[in-house]
Amino acid sequence: MKLKKGKKDLDWAGLGFNYIKTDYRYSAIYENGRWGTGGLLSDEQISIHEGAPSLHYAQQCFEGMKAQTSKDGRVSLFRPSLNWERMRLTASRLLMPEVPKELFIQAIEETVAANYSWIPPYGSGAALYVRPLLIGVGENLGLKPAEKYEFRVFVSPVGPYYKESGLAVINLAVSDMDRAAPNGTGNFKAGANYAGGLLATLTAQQQGANEALYLDAVEHRYIDEAGSANIIISMKDGSFITPSSKAILSSITRRSLMDIAQSELNLRTDERPIDLRKEILDFNEVAACGTAAVLSPVGEIWFDNKWHKIFKDGKSVGPVMQTMYDLLVGIQKGERQDLFKWLRYIDL
Repeated sequence: MKLKKGKKDLDWAGLGFNYIKTDYRYSAIYENGRWGTGGLLSDEQISIHEGAPSLHYAQQCFEGMKAQTSKDGRVSLFRPSLNWERMRLTASRLLMPEVPKELFIQAIEETVAANYSWIPPYGSGAALYVRPLLIGVGENLGLKPAEKYEFRVFVSPVGPYYKESGLAVINLAVSDMDRAAPNGTGNFKAGANYAGGLLATLTAQQQGANEALYLDAVEHRYIDEAGSANIIISMKDGSFITPSSKAILSSITRRSLMDIAQSELNLRTDERPIDLRKEILDFNEVAACGTAAVLSPVGEIWFDNKWHKIFKDGKSVGPVMQTMYDLLVGIQKGERQDLFKWLRYIDL
């Protein structure tokens, strides 16, 4: 499909993290044991049977990534193969059919290319958010896997996840609720995990925080993750750590930042249990990280009925997280050499 490559007349720099209807999305149907031929659609509505297991039993999963315009004008995706691998693992856990890698990548690239006019230009501070999803849509009633599934990809231009532009300092509040059990589905990107966290997020916001911070469900001591992001920590001893847990999502952004910390900053990295109360005085800088937020330094954490400042006055961005952010975003925007070979450029 050859389309005119003019850009939409939008206030790119003023975009928030909200859904904006674009021109095309991709859909493919799995039925009778095989995937049918997929293609682009203009209709953003999904017609679904009232007995679909995705509605009643949350048999559905999703991914999130961004397409960005590089400094040289090319459009790239960031490590999409890892998104496919994560969706494959989640689908297996939920007894859903695996989306073939070729279909996954093709659908994303076709959707991004077809919506070229909606891709924010370089330097705008915005990106094209890409949402692949897999849902059980077939007729069903009993608690069993669907017999029919839809794989869909849609996109939307977005600005920063948090209201502040650039590198925003956020606050977290430790939640009394549990996000996931150690042997549950917390390490899979299943939609039900997020619905269960809405109340914790609302409660945290009522306490004056941006987001909830979950501790482990067994002892309520060790850091798991925030409601919509993973956690990374720069320690005063010069090490760079991230929580180890069976209940947290395997984050592509976190994985990439840990690689940058080790290879580019020569920091000693470790993935291990982190006891919040015992170790907080050893924290130098803390950040939440993920596809949507990229990296957001944490200024204060609420627990034990008081706020605990992390770095200086609790409002400043520390040098380690600033450098980490600059390095990652520089690669994603094509401003720095992609030594890791993380970018996949789309043929437009």
